[in-house]
Amino acid sequence: MSKRFSDKIALVTGASRGIGAAVAKALAAEGAHVIMIARSVGALEEVDDAIQNAGGTATLVPMDLTETDAIDGLAAPLLERWKKLDILVGNAGMLGKLTPLPHYDPKLWEDVFRLNVHANCRLLRALDPLLRQSEAGRALFVTSDMAGQHKHYWGGYSASKLALEEMIRTYAAEVSKTNLKVNLIDPGPTATKLRLAAYPGEDQTTLPTPEDRAHLFLNALAEDFTDNGTLIRQTA
Repeated sequence: MSKRFSDKIALVTGASRGIGAAVAKALAAEGAHVIMIARSVGALEEVDDAIQNAGGTATLVPMDLTETDAIDGLAAPLLERWKKLDILVGNAGMLGKLTPLPHYDPKLWEDVFRLNVHANCRLLRALDPLLRQSEAGRALFVTSDMAGQHKHYWGGYSASKLALEEMIRTYAAEVSKTNLKVNLIDPGPTATKLRLAAYPGEDQTTLPTPEDRAHLFLNALAEDFTDNGTLIRQTA
């Protein structure tokens, strides 16, 4: 029986843990070859071991996406090996610090925007030609309900996610007459390290796991999902 993502080439950022790792494993289990990007080599190898043990395949790309110039080098080897990219999942993100805006460390503020916004812009710049080579390219970027809420102390994270949303919706409009579909996803409260850093007193055993959320991503990355420029939101 053919798997849902057989012969698809997928790239997932922040793939060493949490939602990124869960989505990478789920895509691989459904037949995709997954290119996994994250800073930690050891953690990527653990995810790769799990994928291989389940019969899937992956390529590991250890990379610090805050070093945005390095992103430009992604396209050439992907073009040479696969000629296309079917799926892009922009999952890597940084919380920064929950603090009043006047107290925000300038370098940390820049790092938050560098990962949450600028890295995704550079990914689009590098990978747009490859996504357009796919018969049904899909790009999905992770946002949060904190975008636009103006909640005390969340300024860095919420502002970066709001900027991401505007950027991705603009890109979606620009590719609207192609086979490429570009969307945003808010997976809702999930038991991740980022969530734990934001809510250290929360009992994470009461929250859905990253694996629980992976199906939301796969549904939005499937060929039969033809929305473009939308925000898929899980509220509970």
